[in-house]
Amino acid sequence: MLNRFVDLIFVLLAGLTLSSVAFTQTARRPPSGTVKDQTTVPAPAPRHDISGTWEPANGRGDGVQAGGVKAMPNDGKPEHELPYTPHGLATYKSHKALEGKDAVRPAYYNDPRNFCEPIGFPRADHYNLRQTQILQNEFKVVILYEYAQTWRVIWTDGREVPKEIPEERFYGYSAGKWVDDNTLVVQTVGMMPEDRVWLDSTGRPISDALRVEERWHRVNHDRLELTVTINDPKMYTRQWVSLDKFPMKLADPHTDVPEMYCSPSELEKYNKLFGNGASGIEPR
Repeated sequence: MLNRFVDLIFVLLAGLTLSSVAFTQTARRPPSGTVKDQTTVPAPAPRHDISGTWEPANGRGDGVQAGGVKAMPNDGKPEHELPYTPHGLATYKSHKALEGKDAVRPAYYNDPRNFCEPIGFPRADHYNLRQTQILQNEFKVVILYEYAQTWRVIWTDGREVPKEIPEERFYGYSAGKWVDDNTLVVQTVGMMPEDRVWLDSTGRPISDALRVEERWHRVNHDRLELTVTINDPKMYTRQWVSLDKFPMKLADPHTDVPEMYCSPSELEKYNKLFGNGASGIEPR
């Protein structure tokens, strides 16, 4: 009899325990739009600060842009045709790219990137925009790109971009201003001409008249958006947007960004493997 009583006590305790667990789980399940949503709201963005290690919010491959700039891919669709001037269109046709709707075989390309030349700017925003580190102080913002371990300096000390270019640079001359608490607008001029730097991997051209505007907008603590506007009256009849609020997310500050280089020896190996086979002629 005593054993039956003890067994009954255990059954009751077990039932109470299960009921308590079930109640707890139910009680912790918040209705939609209340406590759960509040806990997932990111912290606000710090004022005048875009520093951190950032990566594409939609996956690392989102910044590759092999088929052309993200907002205007070179895919042959009418809505993605750029507003070329006659000179711009002729220059584009002179470029032999490995990607895009007018891609050529490997032996015929003349992309400066494929000879391990610096990709320059604005192509740094349009090619392998992967993990990107941003450092800043009261005088400047420094962008560290994963590809080729290159960097740009954006001056935020009140200066303007030069009216007379001292010398052409692969990454130009950049100056930025905070237009509100969370948006840095950057102007860049003085880049290399089209035979040294392309706009993207599909051979879109730029000229010495190019002016690039970047809008780095920090939406909240964990999200950054980049918009890039191209203004080049020699190549295009009007300005146009190449990146439209490209989303980036904040990575762990301890992230070790890997190396990513163009290697001449690897390029030579690629030409031997693919150049001859693609065309039957000796690769350049």
